[in-house]
Amino acid sequence: MNVKPRKAKFGIGQIVKHRKYPFRGIIYDVDPVFANTDEWWLAIPEEVRPRKDQPFYHLYAENADTEYVAYVSEQNLLPDTSGDPVRHPQVEEMFTRADDGGYRVKTVRLN
Repeated sequence: MNVKPRKAKFGIGQIVKHRKYPFRGIIYDVDPVFANTDEWWLAIPEEVRPRKDQPFYHLYAENADTEYVAYVSEQNLLPDTSGDPVRHPQVEEMFTRADDGGYRVKTVRLN
């Protein structure tokens, strides 16, 4: 059976937070379906393991203590409406902060 990928609910540059765990981040890439290793997927406890047939998001993530990169299923994300900037150090390499508090991908100028 071939499952058609769903359209991603969140977009690149959007700030999201985890539904269950205390972290948030900015999306910098989206996979239409799970595209990580089986080892990674199996390391998640079965009772909270997400389905593979949904978008997965790459985040520049942060919690109260640190910044890191996260890979999170769509079912576990919610929009972050706090308006607070994301402090992850890689954010400014890829994004600029817009006047509305959101983030836009930096444009690349070719000489």
